[in-house]
Amino acid sequence: MKRYFFLLSCFSGLQLFAQTNDSIKENQTIDLEQTVISGQYNRQSVKKSIYEVRVIDREMIERQAGNTLADILNQTLNMNIIPNSSSGKSSVQMFGLDGQYFKILVDNIPLVNDEGLGNNTDLTQINLDDIQQIEIVEGAMGVEYGANSIAGVINIITKKGGKSKFDISASLQEETIGDEYNWKNKGRHIQSLKIGHNFTDNIYANLSFSRNDFQGFFNDKKGENYPINDGLRGYEWLPKIQNSTKALVQYKKENYRLFYKFEYFTEETKRYDSNLIMNAQPETDTNNPTANDNIFTTNRIYNHLNASGRFKNTINYDVSFSYQEQKRKVKDYNYEILTGNELDVVKQDYESRKVYYSKGLFSNFINKNDFFDFQFGYEIDQTKGFASPLSGEFLQKPIARQLGTYDVFASSEINLNDKISFRPGARVMFSEQFDTQYVLSLSAKYLFGKDWELRGIVGTSPRLPNYDEMYSYFVDVNHNVQGNDQLNPEKGISAFLHLKRKWKINANSSIEQKLSAWKINLKDKISLIVVEDIPLKYMYKNIDTYDVQGLTYLNLFKIGRFTGGFGATLTGKKQAINQEDFANDVENKYFYTVQANGNVSYQLPKTETIFTLLYKYNGSEEQYVQKNNPDNAQEQILVKGKQQAFSWFDASIKQSFFKNKFDFTIGARNLFDVKNLRNTALSDNAHASGANSMLYGYGRSYFVKLTYNLSIN
Repeated sequence: MKRYFFLLSCFSGLQLFAQTNDSIKENQTIDLEQTVISGQYNRQSVKKSIYEVRVIDREMIERQAGNTLADILNQTLNMNIIPNSSSGKSSVQMFGLDGQYFKILVDNIPLVNDEGLGNNTDLTQINLDDIQQIEIVEGAMGVEYGANSIAGVINIITKKGGKSKFDISASLQEETIGDEYNWKNKGRHIQSLKIGHNFTDNIYANLSFSRNDFQGFFNDKKGENYPINDGLRGYEWLPKIQNSTKALVQYKKENYRLFYKFEYFTEETKRYDSNLIMNAQPETDTNNPTANDNIFTTNRIYNHLNASGRFKNTINYDVSFSYQEQKRKVKDYNYEILTGNELDVVKQDYESRKVYYSKGLFSNFINKNDFFDFQFGYEIDQTKGFASPLSGEFLQKPIARQLGTYDVFASSEINLNDKISFRPGARVMFSEQFDTQYVLSLSAKYLFGKDWELRGIVGTSPRLPNYDEMYSYFVDVNHNVQGNDQLNPEKGISAFLHLKRKWKINANSSIEQKLSAWKINLKDKISLIVVEDIPLKYMYKNIDTYDVQGLTYLNLFKIGRFTGGFGATLTGKKQAINQEDFANDVENKYFYTVQANGNVSYQLPKTETIFTLLYKYNGSEEQYVQKNNPDNAQEQILVKGKQQAFSWFDASIKQSFFKNKFDFTIGARNLFDVKNLRNTALSDNAHASGANSMLYGYGRSYFVKLTYNLSIN
């Protein structure tokens, strides 16, 4: 049936579409009616927000035909998607820092994942079918959101209401993976269904289901049943299937709202060994090749209960309780390629996280006071799980560990007049594992005349050591990698400054320019280092400092039916590495890299067809990495590595039919056919030598999507 709908979408209408970047969206965020939630005392307009917030709303997500967060953020300045073809995961860097230094939230609470809570999140595991908007807050958010948020937060706001008595949406999407596609075992096949119902004026509920079947990228590989031992068996990019079921129930009155949200997510990723055991059969002069294969299964359960409103028309409250669980299991087996039999099957838990979480916010203690307001809050997190996915001994007999934080925080917002606002804030973090941590921040906003806006934030936020850094234990005859439960939290401080102005030419035309500068400093940065030469032994320690600084310029425009923009960012990184642990000296300087993007969109006046072109340039990146000394196997040296520059280019045409009941999307991504990048900035470690290239994309691809929307009153 889904293939029939795919053909229908191809022949019924043509809509070439690709990912849309944040700069188009930022042009729309100037609308004063658009409101934001992240970091605010109350929902308010973007212009009134004391923080710099970028918003991607539902309309833009649908125009992009984005299914996961990785699809949406790919063209955004100051963000780098980091795909991993060997695991099927995709993470993201923000302002030059990896996923440990900012949080990904869903409705203001951090989302559990295989490696932590809110950090190091796999973007491909975040489905966007029920998303209202995505808010990106730039700058230290340690007071509002706690540890691991020195660069900011990405907050995903879900839909919690509908306009009609019944709202039904169903979609089908077919996508090539590079030039690989068929209806059976190649390409990407996606289906989704969502039903929303207003039972009364006060009660709303919705239920949604989505399936994302990624069949893997062969490239030069030959797949699962290839019987020759020449290294070509398997896939370049692992196949995986994701299923997500979500439900929400909301009760809303004039002064309060109560909602409960549930999600059950599953993912199955298959990994096929390219090294075969041929198992010669002398009596028949044949072979019975086998391979050691793995199937990784992830299951996530998400529960969120929230109560918000106003008590006696004065105090605002917003309290959340959440239980989340994510388990990753592995099935190991020997696969007989010629017969398809699975032998010596072993199933075991690979990773596990259970999270008990609560957060409460209380504000508006002084009723009807536009000059001064303050907020109190608490945040409690108890995370329990297995010690490490790397731990060979723990795989056989998992050892449970626990990390917990208990935070209280407060801030005040002072509006001196209509132009000047300040928000000082502080948080105290208590933990069973670490010394008490203190977090401070100061935000300010100044509205000049002639629509000039200036925003700034200076703040701190520690990064807590993760499970691997504290509890890894991987010791055998060839390896000795150990965690360190005596690690201290990293200390981070950052400063962001944003200056922007909008010129309104007429009712249909405007231009906005924005200049941002930032600096982030990390102390006691945790690194895996050599602590013994003979035998070679590694351990995580607090040894390094790390600096990131940058400058971004954006120019956004809307002129008649043309919408677009262009921008560039310059980011510099400096590693101050403890050189006593290495055999050579390094230069103590910043390595700079450039990003630039541009886009233009045009809407036809009669048919409302939208044409879009998008381009992003990612400059080369340099950094020092650890390499094994070729002259001494027991010694490591620091070498300057480099990742090559590349460009990403998309194009699109968008069209709706039958009073917007049908949306047709046909799109092309990665028109420059990016696959492998030269990369010598990959460290040698205790497990393997760093490669000189990395698989970044799976080439030029095309997709078609058909969406049907039905509203019943």
